[in-house]
Amino acid sequence: MGSLSPTRTIRLWGPRSLGVALGVFMTIGFALQLWGGPFQKRLPGVQVQFRKPWTPSPGPALLSCPPRQHLVFLKTHKSGSSSVLSLLHRYGDRHGLRFALPTHYQFGYPRLFQAARVKGYHPQDGGDQSPFHILCHHMRFNLKEVLRVMPSDSFFFSIVRDPAALARSAFSYYKSTSSAFRKAPSLAAFLANPRAFYRPGARGDHYARNLLWFDFGLPFPPEMKNPPPARNPSSAQLRVLPSGSDPRARSPDANALLHPAPTVAQGPSYASFGLGSSSFVQWSLDWLDSVFDLVLVAEYFDESLVLLADALCWGLDDVVGFMHNAQARGQQGLGDTGDGGLTAEDRQLSTRARAWNNLDWALYVHFNHSLWTRIKQYGQSRLQNAVAELRARREALAKHCLVGGEALDPKYITDQRFRPFQFGSGKVLGYVLRSGLSLPDREECERLATPELQYKDKLDAKQFPPTVSLPLKTSRLLSP
Repeated sequence: MGSLSPTRTIRLWGPRSLGVALGVFMTIGFALQLWGGPFQKRLPGVQVQFRKPWTPSPGPALLSCPPRQHLVFLKTHKSGSSSVLSLLHRYGDRHGLRFALPTHYQFGYPRLFQAARVKGYHPQDGGDQSPFHILCHHMRFNLKEVLRVMPSDSFFFSIVRDPAALARSAFSYYKSTSSAFRKAPSLAAFLANPRAFYRPGARGDHYARNLLWFDFGLPFPPEMKNPPPARNPSSAQLRVLPSGSDPRARSPDANALLHPAPTVAQGPSYASFGLGSSSFVQWSLDWLDSVFDLVLVAEYFDESLVLLADALCWGLDDVVGFMHNAQARGQQGLGDTGDGGLTAEDRQLSTRARAWNNLDWALYVHFNHSLWTRIKQYGQSRLQNAVAELRARREALAKHCLVGGEALDPKYITDQRFRPFQFGSGKVLGYVLRSGLSLPDREECERLATPELQYKDKLDAKQFPPTVSLPLKTSRLLSP
């Protein structure tokens, strides 16, 4: 998508700090030789510019920056990413932006992303091809191929979720897809002895362990092929609150609850993850830091959206939306209410889930910490005010647009345009629009309520309108 600036090398081949690489390459060299393929495919000989350090905007009244419209969103599984996707669908649709769309609904997942899978991508056309603005559907991340499709100034972002919460959601959703989950009678039975069910490389078993790490396209440490028993990470290292809770009401020391503990702030102890190649993990995290401009955290969803709007120079209305692909209450993940609200049995399952998904836990600790560093720069008081305004706008939209003002069981959704795809053992909730809306209001409410698959089809039809074929002549119909 055009020439790349000669100063952007770091996004493609290494972490932001080149000094880290010197001490790490000896440790990871043998691992890279073992793989050869997946990791090296993201080390092309092209260059990209260094990212400028993010600084918070001074406030809405002083904003002078143009809105960012070249966006790459890595849509991770079972992490609240469908709700982010809905925001991007709506924003791009409203502003006439061009999406890099898959032929179906995913870019060849679980294989690594390939530019050739983007509908309408024709590199042979050279500079005559219209540029893509947004790439946001499910893929396994592959930076080299992404940069064949997207402009080099694109804003890269993604979202992570506590592996304890992700584990229950994934078990419910992918039980029929993952051979490991299918063989286990329950999540508790699986986590009690996961190696009795899990086989690396078995069909669908990437859903059963370190799913975030897999989605980010990262290679696995060599010892993961014959790993020692994973140690339980200390739950005291990181405290997780659900988005929407008031941390000051939960603890007299807000900072102790909002931020990772000092041991995490100074650098996670990878021994607690059961990982031998701690330098390999750190190198991978540093590389992600050099590539992604922002990583949202599902447990702080609204706080993350405020930071996203600020980083993109968007208004709050651009990130106000409804939750999508959410399962009915009672089917949500471990950790959704914070460890303090769980039973002793659930806390044990959370600990086991984090230990089993040790690479995902490393990702989560790292990006939880970076999010709160960013919040501190933005200003906690300012953030709280913005989050309150965001939630008030969402609530007002829900009351105006939706029957009941909230998500409903799919049995009540008769309009197939708004009925979410049902998969797995849980019920995926959706929305019913109120009657009597004005035409402009109905159009906007439809954008808010349309599930991801139907919205993708809508965008597809808009970008690639079906051609009307002329009637065939009789002679052609009769010819062999």
